[in-house]
Amino acid sequence: MTTDLSQITSPQRFLSRDEVLSKPSPIPDANGLYGWYFNKIPGKTPTDKCITSDSKTLLYVGISPDKSSKPNSTQNLRKRITYHYRGNAEGSTLRRTLGILLAEESGYPLRRVGSGKRMTLTHDGERWLDEWMQENAFICWMEHDEPWTIEEDLISIAHPPLNIVGNSKHHFYLTLRAVRKEAIEKARELPIADDTRASRKD
Repeated sequence: MTTDLSQITSPQRFLSRDEVLSKPSPIPDANGLYGWYFNKIPGKTPTDKCITSDSKTLLYVGISPDKSSKPNSTQNLRKRITYHYRGNAEGSTLRRTLGILLAEESGYPLRRVGSGKRMTLTHDGERWLDEWMQENAFICWMEHDEPWTIEEDLISIAHPPLNIVGNSKHHFYLTLRAVRKEAIEKARELPIADDTRASRKD
């Protein structure tokens, strides 16, 4: 039996960053899948075969929790989507990828911070990305008890260029991995960023 993924591929509604971070949260505290649609395409991301809706393009999909690789995960849709919107590039694959693809535009490349073991865009860079995502990144989702069982189906239908895990057949896969690797290597070569005096607010 094929699962209906239309809530992701043909969403009736998108939420913005401000809406997601409002209280009470509109995102359910439940297992499920989510899709990220964009007004503006980051960097040179290809969009052929991508799904579009309301002049927005689906570039990234995800699940929460990912019990297939993290059996003890306590994540859910609300926690994961919220973190993508207000976390940092160390803990969010999506934020790291967007930050790297937009580094030339933002002026905030990936940098080592703190003790040097973590890599983020620095407080100022993460704040810049917050604002970019508010204007350009919108979310939709669907609840599913075991989202890891249908993630592969969603990726095969959506052709999301910004996904890496489970997406090796996409023609942007090798390019994206190389761009991310280069950004990480450059961050390691640069001195640890002085991020102590900066502050960041949602």
